[in-house]
Amino acid sequence: MRVALDSNILAYLAGVSRSAEDDGKIAKVRELVSRLAESVSLIAPAQTLGELFVVLRRSGASAEEAREVLLEFAEAFGTSASEMRTALSAADLVVDHKLQFWDALIVTAAADAGCALLLSEDMQHGFVTRGLTIINPLADDTHPKLAALIEAS
Repeated sequence: MRVALDSNILAYLAGVSRSAEDDGKIAKVRELVSRLAESVSLIAPAQTLGELFVVLRRSGASAEEAREVLLEFAEAFGTSASEMRTALSAADLVVDHKLQFWDALIVTAAADAGCALLLSEDMQHGFVTRGLTIINPLADDTHPKLAALIEAS
């Protein structure tokens, strides 16, 4: 199974903390990703890596440091490139489901990469499109699909 990681999940994985609450999220995300990496293929869509670069820079990292994190994550996880058909499919999601375009681009890229799950803190928990389920791994109620993966790892 392939599982995509949204930029906010990657930011927690990179240790970006903007509040005291984020420290707990960082620990939870790191533990979850470590466990999932044993049993699934983790994917970082190109759009999420671009967003992560901006988040890292806003958090005080130099361009060189942010680039190093991107390279590290690109090596650790599979990536998926965004193409014109991906952009058009994302526009369809915006029209059909009222998603924000950049979120729709991430969803479409993850689906195009064959991912069954997209872990995201800020997209609609439980939303399903094109065989892809969006799951908030930090939600109080663990989605059954994520619970099954955790149990299997």
